[in-house]
Amino acid sequence: MATVAPETTQAPLGLAVAGEQVTGRTPRQLFWARFKKDRAALLGLALIVLLVLLGALAPLISKLAGHGPNELFTREMTDEFGIPLGPNGEFIFGADKSGRDLFVRIMYGIRTSLIVGVVATLFAVFIGVVLGIAAGYFRGVVDTIISRTIDVILSMPILLFAIGIAAACSATATGCLNGLVKPGLSLVIFIIAIFTWPYIARIVRGSTLSLREKEFIEAARSVGAGNGRIMFREILPNLVAPIIVYTTVIIPNNILFEAALSFLGLGVPDRIPSLGRMLDDASAIFEDAWWFMFFPGLFLILITLAFNLLGDGLRDALDPRSDR
Repeated sequence: MATVAPETTQAPLGLAVAGEQVTGRTPRQLFWARFKKDRAALLGLALIVLLVLLGALAPLISKLAGHGPNELFTREMTDEFGIPLGPNGEFIFGADKSGRDLFVRIMYGIRTSLIVGVVATLFAVFIGVVLGIAAGYFRGVVDTIISRTIDVILSMPILLFAIGIAAACSATATGCLNGLVKPGLSLVIFIIAIFTWPYIARIVRGSTLSLREKEFIEAARSVGAGNGRIMFREILPNLVAPIIVYTTVIIPNNILFEAALSFLGLGVPDRIPSLGRMLDDASAIFEDAWWFMFFPGLFLILITLAFNLLGDGLRDALDPRSDR
């Protein structure tokens, strides 16, 4: 006697079959699933980790090399015409025009660039986020004052003003603002921060103007939440993604800003190794000492490239509308 096989029903597309367990993924898991597919971003992250390690281990590298970044070997590493010697068994990147070990100075220069770029960016992001949220949330007079200040700063020839401030504050050992900002790293960080916060402030202001009209903000007001709580407990968490992305984008710009000031002789002092100042020193003799410009320029390119690759990857991973 023939038997009829039982009919099998197929669940509609997108619905779970009975008995199958459906597990959701957190935003962090969704972000990582998208981010790890971007090989360029992973390469940028790996380069940043490597550069951070090189900068952090600069004192150890200097100790292993047997000399510090400012020790002079003029007689040993320069010829009779004062031209530094190229890469050799002792100085793998060659020497600068004073006979100093270029490899050791570049390791310290990486640390200088990362410190200036990251710290200046953090100050700029803090100022920009606070003022941007205030402008977008309160609107009216507050928005007008902050927005016009942003427009004025962005309309300035930034490099020209930065050169003027650096020259004025470096004229004396006390610096500016009653000694609060002294020549050196603090002066460079101060200059970069005051000229870069408007960019993040404008982005935060635009996003805040949109978020303040959302239903969850009205719900917070209805239960008696104050302005401070709404701005920093309700609006700010929704701005984390664009803030993180823009921070990674602005860091390489600030590193190049420091390099430009150092190249013009107005950045960090010569006793503090800087990639920009090395390029400035190499400009006079690069035809005879190619390594003096090649290696600092190479590491400066690697730093900016790494942060740009990471920034692009974070933007794509944090944006749900992206197709990547």
